[in-house]
Amino acid sequence: MTDQFPDESGAAVRDAADDVYRALLGRVGEQSPEPRLSATLRAVEVLGDPHRAAPVIHLTGTNGKTSTARIVESLLRVSGLRTGLMTSPHLARFTERIRVDGEPVADADVARIWSEITPYVELVDAELEGRGEPELTYFEALTVLAFAVFADAPVDVVVLEVGMGGEWDSTNVADGQVAVFTPIALDHVARLGSTVEQIARTKAGIIKPGAAVVTAFQPAEVLTVLSEVAERNDATLAVEGGGFAVLESQVAVGGQVVSVRGLAGEYRDLELPLFGRHQAENAALAIAAVESFVGGGAVRLADEVVQSGLASVASPGRLQRIASEPTVIVDAAHNPNGAETLVAALEEYFDFAELVIVLGVLGDKDAEGIVRELARTGARFVVTQSESDRAIPAEQLGRVVAGVVGGERTQVIERFEEALETARDWAADAPGAGVVVTGSITLVGDAIAFAEDREWGRA
Repeated sequence: MTDQFPDESGAAVRDAADDVYRALLGRVGEQSPEPRLSATLRAVEVLGDPHRAAPVIHLTGTNGKTSTARIVESLLRVSGLRTGLMTSPHLARFTERIRVDGEPVADADVARIWSEITPYVELVDAELEGRGEPELTYFEALTVLAFAVFADAPVDVVVLEVGMGGEWDSTNVADGQVAVFTPIALDHVARLGSTVEQIARTKAGIIKPGAAVVTAFQPAEVLTVLSEVAERNDATLAVEGGGFAVLESQVAVGGQVVSVRGLAGEYRDLELPLFGRHQAENAALAIAAVESFVGGGAVRLADEVVQSGLASVASPGRLQRIASEPTVIVDAAHNPNGAETLVAALEEYFDFAELVIVLGVLGDKDAEGIVRELARTGARFVVTQSESDRAIPAEQLGRVVAGVVGGERTQVIERFEEALETARDWAADAPGAGVVVTGSITLVGDAIAFAEDREWGRA
């Protein structure tokens, strides 16, 4: 494979990596997961158990998983550990999901490793088909690829974000030493259950015997479930507000300054270049998770590790500014809970005199619930759709928005690029106005790519 790509920065190696993505896309999509572990278990078994090559910190929840995973990974890497990080979904290229030492897996590596594991993947596909079962899905195959990449690196620790749920999610073939729960709310109800208690039971499946469990604030019924499952598995449980907490959060240029009480001590005046009280809480959760991993929750992390780990973290697509004059913010709020968090952060961290929201939502989401939360901003809406084939058609979504905020505050523009430019033009003529792009991560990805093409960030 090295001979095939003499210039690893060239087009040939990028094309080869893109071929891997096309091969994955040829499988059943990740929004239609198979509720099984057996297929992924068989795939990693024939590959020699790469999922056991390094200890795992496993994260699930409804909102905040990716940001928390990124903070955990940053703290571990600054501590001197070689890290593997798997997150979902991606904004631009699928290699963003599989990171080694903070960087997306190299195109040459992902092409080489996919080539090496393909015969084994096809073997498992054949076995599944022989039993009348569907072949490995997109996400199952991607998870197997990620484990193979991490074993090949090799890494010292894997930070693993669940794709959907927990119990039967393909990432759950790994046994996490630490199970991390971000806030749990209603989402993917057709797959996970119609109550937060049902969803919590599915997500609690990542708690393994003897693990350390750390969780964000949760509704009482969720905490009851997590406590029961932890006790059944002889796992320790630390809850935000009890075992650890955000002590203080102050708005600062480019983010905030936070102080945190961890499981093993306090960490004061930490620069966190992320907006929103929820990101301070994600940071506290991440610190508790790392304390649990490196010292069983009893060893305080070095101040310089926490300071550097938080100061260097980034979470693209989460309250990210992609343009100025007028300001354009993107945020991947894709359910009512995420929209509520976005509204709170806009009120605390931004001082917009007026606001226009460019909104696009995917078909399996609670569009009306998202709009009701966003409506509290008093914003006008430009309703559109992303390039995703799962996007709600703009006209249909526009009727939902108009039903909540009124037709006078609703404009429908199908083409996303035109919708964004229209919103920017309006905001440019309204002193102190800003633009927020939200509703789905696919729309946010489209916005970031559009801004980069036009070099808005250099303005």
